[in-house]
Amino acid sequence: MPSTAFNLCNLPPWVIASRQFNEHPQQIRIQGVQEGNRFLFAKLDGIADRDQRGQVFSDYLSVKFSLHHDQGQTISARKSLRNSYLRYLKGWMMDSNSVEGAVLKGWVESRIGIPPTFHNGRISGHDSEAHYRYVVDRTNGSRRTNAINSQLDLLYEYSQYELRRHYGEGQQFMMLYRGTYDVAEHDLLEQVGKREQVVRLNNLVSFTDQEERAWEFGSTVWACRVPLTKIFFFDELLPCSILKGEGEYLVIGGEYLVSRVLCTL
Repeated sequence: MPSTAFNLCNLPPWVIASRQFNEHPQQIRIQGVQEGNRFLFAKLDGIADRDQRGQVFSDYLSVKFSLHHDQGQTISARKSLRNSYLRYLKGWMMDSNSVEGAVLKGWVESRIGIPPTFHNGRISGHDSEAHYRYVVDRTNGSRRTNAINSQLDLLYEYSQYELRRHYGEGQQFMMLYRGTYDVAEHDLLEQVGKREQVVRLNNLVSFTDQEERAWEFGSTVWACRVPLTKIFFFDELLPCSILKGEGEYLVIGGEYLVSRVLCTL
C-alpha cells in the first residue's frame, strides 16, 4: 500500500497498513503523547467510573487547548477555539467526505503514515482531482481550529487507554461490521474464499458493532475482525459524544480480510 515517507508513531506505515499487522497486531504509540500527558493518564488510573473519566478527559483538553476560553479573542480566534475535536467527529458522522472528514483522514496520514484512497472520489495519485480536493479540504479544515492534530493525538491515545482498561491485555480484536453500497470503492487484493476477500480500506473508515445497523449503510455488509489498536474512536468513549448509541467505530484502514454477511431479512 502506498504510504508517506515518514510518520509520528513507533511502527512504519507499511507495517500498520498490512494484512499481517491486522492478524498479529502490536501497540501503536503516537510520539510523545503519553509522555507529555502523564498527569492526565495517572489521574484517570484512579477513577473507576468511565463517564467520569470521559469528563476528566474532556475538561483536560478544554484547558490544554483553551477550548473553553474565547472571551477577549478576535472573531477568527473564537471560531478556531470553538471548532474542537468534537466538531470534526460530528462532521465525519454527517459526511466522511466533508472538510472535517478530510482533517481526520489527514491526521491518519500525518501520524500513522497511511494516505487516504478515497475522498469525494477515488484517489488514484497526487495528480488526481480527488487528491487535490482532499488537500484543499484538509487545509481549510485544519486552519479552523487550535492544534487539531494534537487534539486528535490525545483522542486516539485516550481511546486506546479505555479499550485496554475495558477489555484487558488479553483481548486484541473486535468483530465489527461495515455496510457499503459501492464495493468497487475498495481495492480487491485477494479473493480468499466464496465470501472472504482481502480488501484495501480507506485510511479511516466507519464500522459498527451491530450487524443489523450495518445494513442501514449499504446493500453489502462485511464482517471484519478489527485489532483494538486500530480503533481511533468509538461512540461510547465520551459521555457527551454526539455519536453515542450509534454503535460506530472509526478504524484506521489498510489491508483487511473481510467476510460478506448474508442477508437474512
